[in-house]
Amino acid sequence: MYKPYKPYPCSHCAKAPIYYPYRRNYDYGSYPYQYGYNTPTYCHPERRPMIRLKDYGPNPFVVNIEEATKQNQTFRTALWTGEYLQLTLMSINVGDDIGLEVHYDHDQFLRIEEGEGIVKMGDRKENLDFQKRVYDDYAIFVPAGKWHNLINTGQKPLKLYSIYAPPEHPRGTVHRTKEDDVGHHGY
Repeated sequence: MYKPYKPYPCSHCAKAPIYYPYRRNYDYGSYPYQYGYNTPTYCHPERRPMIRLKDYGPNPFVVNIEEATKQNQTFRTALWTGEYLQLTLMSINVGDDIGLEVHYDHDQFLRIEEGEGIVKMGDRKENLDFQKRVYDDYAIFVPAGKWHNLINTGQKPLKLYSIYAPPEHPRGTVHRTKEDDVGHHGY
């Protein structure tokens, strides 16, 4: 009878021994796993360890960006700030927006991880003639000098991350709410 493959849970999820059928002993979930063995690959999202959301720059840093973005509950948190690049996490409340803004000296990249919205861009703040609906996994490229806004049109918070080159915010920036972001909007 066919048995579907069910990966072992990760070491965070189960304390049971991991059995390797071609070995005579058990491995109790130590990490890193030896190459070539049936290693744990699945971990239930509610059991994954929380990522400490703080600014890790300019040090080398590796993160599951999707998990960090979905975990973020603040309007904006700088996760990594270097000399020439910055990554911020954002959570936009239902019916709210980022706020109309322009960056004259740098481009911006945004990626939606959860939720849906409308992005608007234009050469003047009175004429946002570019408009697109965006959802999970959409990427948005904002050229320098373009006025832009992103509006949450969904039924849950819009979770995204933004990359600025060069950095837009001071190292360690945390805006718990949109109102904490006074004076940023570049106009």
